[in-house]
Amino acid sequence: MLLTHLAITDFKNIADARLDFSPKINCLLGNNGMGKSNLLDAIYYLSFCKSFSGLTDSAIVRRGGEFTTLRGVYTRKGIEEELTLGLIPGKRKSFKRKGKEYDRLSAHIGAFPLVLAAPADQELISGTGEERRRFMDQVISQTDPVYLDHLIRYARALQQRNKLLRDHAVDPSLYFAIELTMSRSAAYITRIRQQWVGKLTQIFIPLYSRIAADGETPAISLKSHLADNPDNLPALFDETRRRDEIVGHTSVGPHRDDIDLQINDMPVRRAASQGQCKTYTIALRLAQYEFLRLGVGMKPMLLLDDIFDKLDATRVERVVEIVSEEIFGQIFITDTNRAHLDNIMERSANSHRSWQVDSGKFTLI
Repeated sequence: MLLTHLAITDFKNIADARLDFSPKINCLLGNNGMGKSNLLDAIYYLSFCKSFSGLTDSAIVRRGGEFTTLRGVYTRKGIEEELTLGLIPGKRKSFKRKGKEYDRLSAHIGAFPLVLAAPADQELISGTGEERRRFMDQVISQTDPVYLDHLIRYARALQQRNKLLRDHAVDPSLYFAIELTMSRSAAYITRIRQQWVGKLTQIFIPLYSRIAADGETPAISLKSHLADNPDNLPALFDETRRRDEIVGHTSVGPHRDDIDLQINDMPVRRAASQGQCKTYTIALRLAQYEFLRLGVGMKPMLLLDDIFDKLDATRVERVVEIVSEEIFGQIFITDTNRAHLDNIMERSANSHRSWQVDSGKFTLI
């Protein structure tokens, strides 16, 4: 899958941009705060219907602008397709594929697969379990729409159960239907997460070893209340009901799952240096790429946002070597260091394009 053209109006600090991309490597060079990451966010938005920065829809409109529009022209499985976003603060956003608006934006997830590696990936290691669940759910949802449906059903039922708990409802019949829905979805979610962790680990470990190459031993595992028995949520609800009534929320279930990230049998967050943490997150994202490539049957776009910071020269060289391989399709890279980008372009026998970015303006170089 390729993004061939992108048109932007009043998105973050980008007032107006019209860019035609290389099918292989696209480099964005400039100082921090100039708009490099904002361009990647516009691309991300067209794949996920939201900003990777966590901003609300109204906050992505450029200061002084009245609306935001994005238009991307893609070649997907040999067919040209167009995605458009129109957003006016305070009104419902319009997101269209081939001119037709989606009934449910969740139906779009996975159709235009994308992997983003960015400095915020440090939160996968140092952040809460919510960050790691979000990573897990985003990857799986791009390959399994049934999984996404179960996530949505479970989340809605969870909200309903928590409301009953906060209202101090004690009638078992009020909980029955809600907990039945949660249990069915929880079983599916848990089984798919277990399978995903196993598959991702098989891809991740060789990638990490290629970048680190010094005897470090990484490991990934799923931490779940249902790990031993995905169908056991009803029994867990019975065990924790009194406690849940006291605290006013549901204490067990997939919404409490986490991913245990280790290196040399120790938690990464405690045992790893900054360079090791950066290596870990980059290898996770590259493993995500390969998982999606195999799962969706096409090459996702790969967005690399300032990924070389905190890596020594040897590890930078190994990352460059990996992303230059033919299994990777279209790549977008941002950096403040032109030497990194020149190194990548020199290694690639494919076409490439570069832009200098300054205050939301893009100049071909």
